[in-house]
Amino acid sequence: MQEDVIIQISNRLKEIRKDKNITLQELAEKAGITKSMLSQVENSRTIPSLNVLFNLIKGLEIDLNDFFKNINLQQSGNKVVFKKKHDYQKFEKENAEGFYYQRIFTTTFEEYHLDFVLLRITPNAKRQPVITQAFEFKYLLQGNLRYTIGEDVYEMEAGDSLFFDANEWHNPENIGTADAILLVVYFFQPRNND
Repeated sequence: MQEDVIIQISNRLKEIRKDKNITLQELAEKAGITKSMLSQVENSRTIPSLNVLFNLIKGLEIDLNDFFKNINLQQSGNKVVFKKKHDYQKFEKENAEGFYYQRIFTTTFEEYHLDFVLLRITPNAKRQPVITQAFEFKYLLQGNLRYTIGEDVYEMEAGDSLFFDANEWHNPENIGTADAILLVVYFFQPRNND
């Protein structure tokens, strides 16, 4: 099964930028956006507008056809999607140590892009707070977390869940002695971000 088009585009942008040894700052300047915005696009935390996407491709100095040549735009007509656990895609966000992401499934439903992810956080792992242009649902499968959203702090144990507007600064911290495992569902709604 192919990844959702939006994830394919994010991955392709990051791959080409790294292959060409272009920094986030350099590409952001060429595209007329902030470094933070580019990082959010590459890390699937926001969906770029068409204008921003074209400016990024132009900034990479790659032909539009070459950029899209390996991106599968066809949707499967199957009513059931079955995926073996070894097919889950590992990926990085924010280069945070101790945070391990695996994409389970991604799709678009009506106006929302949905991304289902397993996140494993090792004991004492920390990162800087982040903003995601989405709503997020978190279900703690294993472990203990302290989850900060804005000024509010939630102590989570296995079986607890959170749903929130991730446009607010948020950050999980593993406060247990074993790995914490979260099922995360991102609900991205297209936004005008150019």
